[in-house]
Amino acid sequence: MSQLLVEDELKQALKRIPEWDMVGKTIERTIEFDDFLGAIDFVDQVAEIAEEEDHHPDIIIRYNKVTLSLSTHHESGLTSRDFEVAERIDNLME
Repeated sequence: MSQLLVEDELKQALKRIPEWDMVGKTIERTIEFDDFLGAIDFVDQVAEIAEEEDHHPDIIIRYNKVTLSLSTHHESGLTSRDFEVAERIDNLME
């Protein structure tokens, strides 16, 4: 099991994913696409990562905008797994 990150570790981890914001006990990112189908294609790719990592984000789709929220639910906060998945998701945008 992953352990919760402490404040200094969180600050360092956030530097690796500058497009993400810490919101309470989660990290979140909203990405805008050209249209609905672009958003859905992206969500499909995120789903593949989530399954591979066995770590699933909360996903909100609003037409062409996708908001992702990551936390380690069984730890009630943020662990290294959240940041690893966020980095993989960011790689989809390159």
